[in-house]
Amino acid sequence: MKNFVVKTIANAGALAVAVWLLDKITLTGDSTGKKVWTLLLVALVFGLVNFLVKPVVKLLTFPLFILTLGLFTLVVNALMLLLTSWLADKLDLSFHVEGFWTAVLGGLIISIVAWALHVVLPDED
Repeated sequence: MKNFVVKTIANAGALAVAVWLLDKITLTGDSTGKKVWTLLLVALVFGLVNFLVKPVVKLLTFPLFILTLGLFTLVVNALMLLLTSWLADKLDLSFHVEGFWTAVLGGLIISIVAWALHVVLPDED
């Protein structure tokens, strides 16, 4: 359970950095508390998307991973971020990613920041 909480907090932090750095990734809210709550919910959605959908997409596109020497990971991460944005819209969360190339850059930022946070944060169960 602790590992799940740590990963969710790391995802929320990584999403916050992407929102802060990129103008076309938006998170709106009336107050800071509402923004934090929305960010945590979006992090949960993002974690579920990465847990349920990403392995299937990686399996189906395995030849492209080999052909591009792993660079196709950027495209898959962008698609997972766009799917998260779409689901957030359906769940009435105020998180939006505008465009594929913004999602590629956002996915790269989120991957780097999440990795750094996972190094710093404890992950024992």
